[in-house]
Amino acid sequence: MADAQNILVVANETVVGRDLIEAVRRHSDEGHVAVHVICPQSSPKHGYVIYDESVRDAAENRLSMTIAQMREVGLEATGEVMDPDPYSAVMDAVGEGSYDQIIISTHPETRSGWLRQDLISRVESTVDCPVEHVVVDMGTQEEHVVRTLVVANQTVGGQALIDQLKAMSEEVTHRFVVICPQGGGQEGEGDAHRRLARTLSRLEKEGIEAIGQVTHPDPFTAIKTALDFYGVDEVVISTFPETRSGWLREDLVGRVRSGTDKPVHHVVSEPEPVEAES
Repeated sequence: MADAQNILVVANETVVGRDLIEAVRRHSDEGHVAVHVICPQSSPKHGYVIYDESVRDAAENRLSMTIAQMREVGLEATGEVMDPDPYSAVMDAVGEGSYDQIIISTHPETRSGWLRQDLISRVESTVDCPVEHVVVDMGTQEEHVVRTLVVANQTVGGQALIDQLKAMSEEVTHRFVVICPQGGGQEGEGDAHRRLARTLSRLEKEGIEAIGQVTHPDPFTAIKTALDFYGVDEVVISTFPETRSGWLREDLVGRVRSGTDKPVHHVVSEPEPVEAES
């Protein structure tokens, strides 16, 4: 049996793109492949990130989604989040391992900072293996899986929201990214993490695939940043009823609908029974 072909995949925001997965899969048609995916972490285009780990969390979430997709098509892959500079990340990776092929995934030329940095040519002139460039347009990724951004804070574990996500997943295969903007006042970061962890556990028990992240306290900034970080197809925003919702008083749903071309769904929910409103 021939040795496995070692492939290094380099991608950031496009790491969840279908075209990238297909490019790797085509190599597996030629024989067994061992895939290592590196994600140079990026900075958000909107606002700022209060917690340094937020950017890394988003990169790790995208990486987890990609590895799961590769496993679905029969590919075994490992991965890691790397240096924010893509060229340095590639050089570090090739310094630590031996690769037969490098696949670099970018946005189209008009949107790609990596192409403006001439990343492909720089890597080709340095490494001694073939370099393949895959262009992924996240806006045209039509497939049977719908990626949904779910935004909630104290209502993240609410039954109405859980029921909505279950109903959506029964119609078509979904992958959910759940973000919890950390609340202010007396609430600590651990409260948001605990609510998120319980919700992800409930969704897993229901057979619903989801990943999650505690984010910037301002929900609009958190959503705009998540739209940069994740290639989502739609947004679900969960709030308290109008009389109790600060998000609705700030017209969060309307502002998000005006700021994106993605469908935005609004769910009115209550917190889990064990949670009391602060």
